[in-house]
Amino acid sequence: MADGIKDKIAILGMGCTSFGERWEDDSSDLLIEAFLECITDAGIDKKDIQAAWLGNHFDEVNIGKGGCYLANTLHLPYIPVTRVENFCASGTEAFRGACYAVASGAYDIVFAAGVEKLKDVGYGGLPDSPFFGQLSRLLSPNATAPGMFAQLATSYSASHNVPMEKVKQALTHISWKSHQNGARNPRAHLRKEISEMQIADSPLVAYPLGLFDCCGVSDGAAMAIVTTPGLAKKLKPNQDLVKVKALQISVSSGEELLLNQWDGSGLLTTRQAARNAYIEAGVTDPRSEIGMLEVHDCFSISELVTLEDLQMSPPGKAPDDILDGFYDLDGQVPCQPDGGLKCFGHPIGASGLRMIYEIYNQLLRRWPEDRLVKNPKLGLTHNLGGVPPQNVSSVCILGL
Repeated sequence: MADGIKDKIAILGMGCTSFGERWEDDSSDLLIEAFLECITDAGIDKKDIQAAWLGNHFDEVNIGKGGCYLANTLHLPYIPVTRVENFCASGTEAFRGACYAVASGAYDIVFAAGVEKLKDVGYGGLPDSPFFGQLSRLLSPNATAPGMFAQLATSYSASHNVPMEKVKQALTHISWKSHQNGARNPRAHLRKEISEMQIADSPLVAYPLGLFDCCGVSDGAAMAIVTTPGLAKKLKPNQDLVKVKALQISVSSGEELLLNQWDGSGLLTTRQAARNAYIEAGVTDPRSEIGMLEVHDCFSISELVTLEDLQMSPPGKAPDDILDGFYDLDGQVPCQPDGGLKCFGHPIGASGLRMIYEIYNQLLRRWPEDRLVKNPKLGLTHNLGGVPPQNVSSVCILGL
């Protein structure tokens, strides 16, 4: 029987660009910037890489359909390169391909990259796509991403009998916490501290979500080089090894739209991916065993419901934990220590690997003291792609 990939993969090195409005750079510049950090951190030569995976969602922006763009940009030595796309989980999907390739025994050292150049597409938000266009016409001609995620808040309030005012207070604290963390991060897109009053008084986008409840559009790239723990120990005998404890992806079958079991207060794909990841990692009590989180906060409400979908907070109790500071940087389980999508930024193909980059460096204690999580233990990353009724979720757990 399959037993997963727990402790079969070690991260040899990682790299990440600053995220933001990188008008002067194209995708190749971003890839090179991240690669130079990644290969230096890994301490190997480019010729040692045996295969590569590239995560990218909007292929019309510089990349194209196949893996040639990555191979050409980095002058890779005629190795197999596979481009993958899975909405906002595209970066994690690339990482999964690399990890499975090593775990299978097919390769010793493999490379995963994610990149997105969104500021050049001419849209204020994300560009349209056939999927979102068809879904919008099916559900409502006026459907928007903020509008559809906002419905999670009203459904959550009704399903758990939590007053909407308390939900809004929790959303405000989520955004405040992310801005506090992002202000400490030199690579984050948004680095200005703001007050909870500023957040609460910001212009409404889709009730109850205001301006500061929505993540921005960014450019960026992130990368990882993975290998076996045995080889990693030979190459880096004096460094702790960050190992993959679990890596799971769940994709909606459409049941949320077709049947009436879904109450709209969370994401079924996240719940399934989390259950599978905990089994793979041997985690029985996530709230006490997981030490830090990087979750998909495209909107503040997605962070709130994810905290319960991941079994970190009991059903209906996430607002209490949020307002009590449980997920603050100095709290029991810090969430978004790097600022999250909200402040670090969200170049779709890079976000999953950016989250892993943060957990990797936290576990190795590489950040300044004011950015370090107190007791990291295991770290968890979560991606959510698509929209609440039809989506993909990924959960990755890392540890020493």
